[in-house]
Amino acid sequence: MQEIDTWHQGHSFRLPNCAARHPVSFRVVAEHRRVGDVMLDIANISIHGFMVGNKVELGRGERVTIRLPVVGRIEAHLIWSTDDRSGFQFERIIRQDDFTNMIAALQPNPRLRR
Repeated sequence: MQEIDTWHQGHSFRLPNCAARHPVSFRVVAEHRRVGDVMLDIANISIHGFMVGNKVELGRGERVTIRLPVVGRIEAHLIWSTDDRSGFQFERIIRQDDFTNMIAALQPNPRLRR
């Protein structure tokens, strides 16, 4: 596992880089307070957020709630968007053990897991 250097309260230390993106193909219905239900095709996911491979009619900063295996309901907000892809950041970081179990549920073929 790759490590990253970080700085916190005057101390430097190394952390495992748990933000690796995992490729997935997962369609989910997101709940949005203004638009209602929005279909999202999640193309990759990390403990911090996910990228969708379809056009979304949302503005930067708008929030959605999705349901993921193992994790359950989690809120995310739109960080960036292009014509055919968008990136969302979770409101909270997914715990590493929950993330590992979620990836196993989303990618039942072990050869696809990183």
